Amino acid sequence: MLANSISSLTHSCPHSSTLPSSHSKNCKILLSASALSRYRTFKTLASLHRLLPTNSHGKKFNVRAMAQTHVSQKHAHDSLQPYSVKIPFGDRHILVETGHIGRQASGAVTVTDGETIVYTTVCMSDIPSEPSDFFPLSVNYQERFSAAGRTSGGFFKREGRPKDNEVLVCRLIDRPLRTTMLKGFYHETQILSWVLSYDGLHPPDALAVTAAGIAVALSELPHTKPVAGVRVGLVGGKYIVNPTTNEMENSELDLVVAGTDSAILMIEGYCNFLPEEKLLEAVEVGQDAVRAICKEVEALVEKCGKPKMIDAIKLPPPELYKHVEEIAGDELVHALQIKKKLPRRKALVSLEEKVVDILTQRGYVGKSVATVIPETLPDLYVDEEEDEEVVVDGEVDEGDVHIKPSPKNCTPLLFSEVDVKLVFKETTSKYLRKRIVEGGRRSDGRTSEGVRPINSRCGLLPRAHGSALFTRGETQALAVVTLGDKQMAQRIDTLEGDDESKRFYLQYSFPPSCVGEAGRVGAPSRREIGHGTLAERALEPILPSEDEFPYTVRVESNITESNGSSSMASVCGGSLALLDAGVPVKCPIAGIAMGMVLDTKEFGGDGTPLILSDITGSEDASGDMDFKVAGNADCVTAFQMDIKVGGITLSVMKQALLQAKDGRKIILAEMSKCLPPPSKTLSIYAPLIHVMKVRPEKVNLIIGSGGKTVRSIIEATGVEAIDTQDDGTVKITARDLESLEKSKAMIANLTMVPTIGDIYRNCEIKSIAPYGAFVEIAPGREGLCHISELSPSYLAKAEDAFKVGDRVDVKLIEVNEKGQLRLSRRALIPDTDPLVPSTKARPTTATQESSASKKVELTKVKVNASKEDVYPPGKVVRDGPFINKDRLKKGSKAMSNAPNQSDSSVVNKEG
Repeated sequence: MLANSISSLTHSCPHSSTLPSSHSKNCKILLSASALSRYRTFKTLASLHRLLPTNSHGKKFNVRAMAQTHVSQKHAHDSLQPYSVKIPFGDRHILVETGHIGRQASGAVTVTDGETIVYTTVCMSDIPSEPSDFFPLSVNYQERFSAAGRTSGGFFKREGRPKDNEVLVCRLIDRPLRTTMLKGFYHETQILSWVLSYDGLHPPDALAVTAAGIAVALSELPHTKPVAGVRVGLVGGKYIVNPTTNEMENSELDLVVAGTDSAILMIEGYCNFLPEEKLLEAVEVGQDAVRAICKEVEALVEKCGKPKMIDAIKLPPPELYKHVEEIAGDELVHALQIKKKLPRRKALVSLEEKVVDILTQRGYVGKSVATVIPETLPDLYVDEEEDEEVVVDGEVDEGDVHIKPSPKNCTPLLFSEVDVKLVFKETTSKYLRKRIVEGGRRSDGRTSEGVRPINSRCGLLPRAHGSALFTRGETQALAVVTLGDKQMAQRIDTLEGDDESKRFYLQYSFPPSCVGEAGRVGAPSRREIGHGTLAERALEPILPSEDEFPYTVRVESNITESNGSSSMASVCGGSLALLDAGVPVKCPIAGIAMGMVLDTKEFGGDGTPLILSDITGSEDASGDMDFKVAGNADCVTAFQMDIKVGGITLSVMKQALLQAKDGRKIILAEMSKCLPPPSKTLSIYAPLIHVMKVRPEKVNLIIGSGGKTVRSIIEATGVEAIDTQDDGTVKITARDLESLEKSKAMIANLTMVPTIGDIYRNCEIKSIAPYGAFVEIAPGREGLCHISELSPSYLAKAEDAFKVGDRVDVKLIEVNEKGQLRLSRRALIPDTDPLVPSTKARPTTATQESSASKKVELTKVKVNASKEDVYPPGKVVRDGPFINKDRLKKGSKAMSNAPNQSDSSVVNKEG
């Protein structure tokens, strides 16, 4: 680790090929402070590193120079001592602790809220990477299942690749911190964050942002100011800072604010149609909380913070800016006037190569050799001190091997090619901003409030359930909607342990072809996950409830062209695709990305920040803000803001929100002109879903033992799925109406509430007992027909006249308190001799009794005995209440003289 202001130097050995094989690879040379004292003429050790060459073979010796630190031993000792501080906010506080664990990291803290604990570390590489136009920062956040007393459900029983929620938190940490990093620091920096304990009440995501900001502030990493983050909710008209999960269930707003003690750096939020005034009030509440935390962090840094690695910062020489502007200034002005993205990009690339070539011809730049220090560099290799160490392949070599490269082939130079490219990019950004402020026109000719031309069409994919192509300038999104049942819902594995699923989700895809390049294709990147979530949450408030629309909805947004604002194009295209799929949304939604040029005085302006509507890719890269806002014409549903400067105030944010509102109105008006328009009806290829309610205690009858009954219904009717819930809700998913109606009838008969007097025709005998037969009146519903109710004649055993599989007509005569059914076959068959009781009559067979029953028709209900009929064989006929009469002649006679009730009977009655 680079402690105590250690600076890193890199040099390549021109004679590396003469070294033994064990030493021919990259080597590290540790030089003491005394060996470097003769080079005090250099301002910083970092500038020395920039001036060292690289040979044509690309083999380097990584030199780590130990510089004398100005920090006292007492300060260094105090930085390792345990410290803790309680930071109050609202009605509770968070506990910050450092020096307890992770003491070898450059910065390590644990932050506690309730019983939720987040542990975060910051570390940097010893050797700086090649200069680039971005800060080499990586962030990893992980929610340990053990934090909630759980174990991963995977086969290996350990955490694997980051989940989508973890990726989103990584982005929440990265975006505000990256803004505060000092330019010119190229040591790879890694922030690791773990959730070690989770109480289910205090969310860890906003806490992780604060923990990372504190860890960076305590570390050696050079940055501007401490960063903190909080969540703001809106419950009952009251703003709550860091609300609990229970409070968030009733919140109208989910806002995360991050910033410093003086400015806002990042906001991200989702709400249910809130006006801009409410959002600004919430941001103000969050900013006050962030400011209070940052002040406490600054006091903690004074006690135990480590000295910053200011000496490791490497900036291009100021003279280089003058050379680049002198060579490319006029041509840059013309190149930035090209309206189309690809021609403009090719012109800028060609101009950059021209600048490098001209500086090389003048002797200022070498494409494969970095700048060296003449005359004094050889002494660095020739002189050897007693405390010199040679590190080969990571191990200290105490032998006689001493690397003494000859610098005679090195050429004195002033600039490196990498510095030239960095300066050219900064100069291009400066000229673009100057053109916008001074000329009032952007590269494509629009004013600051102008929106690019919009074109949209729906229904271009005939087999998709819903589709739309949304084009705004050179940004284009193809949105596709797929409808399905609950099985299509996206499952989420969270720390809470609940089996959560999402019935609406949007998946964003950004292939390299959309920007005319060849690149990586595979698993979604962090950017794709973040943009997809933003668009998803923007559209979620307009969806109907599950009771109104029982479908699971999946939206795919495929970016086919991109020149800025692709996530907001996904919002617009997704809104149109939902309409085309027949989803009854509340209203259309549009999204717009806003940019900003903060310092207009530099280009002759009055100092007022210039807000740009519907920014392009180059305006995003060269501007000071990327503010995405989605909603309808009056209110906001989602927003996300990233600041690339020191931060902005609420007044600037208010101006951007109001200008974004005007832009959304323009976009919504253009979306209403979509040709062809959305169909607003379900596609013929979409599945049919029918929702029916049954008594909760009847759900088990539908499922059956081990799911046997529900599987038999699916096989018999051809439906795709039948989903049951504990509250009695049954969802049937089918591809055609015929199979849907069949399954509805089977479930209705299965779950009906039997009524005394109902008659069931053509029912199968499922089993026979000594005391009677069990008859199935509906799939899974059986009743007992006692031996005394099987026949009007005496039966010694039921097996004498019946067998399993026989079909009989029965009548419900009793339902006991347990819900058990008592059936009677005898009630539907008159005695052969109603005047003479026959207690010893010979038993008649089932065939004989069936023949006799045809002579006396009690109803006119048609009986279909075909086993192929998909409707259950038991058909219900309301025959009025039945009184269980004894076997007297009078009772038999009265029954035989009963009037015909078939004209008023109810067939297939659903309970």
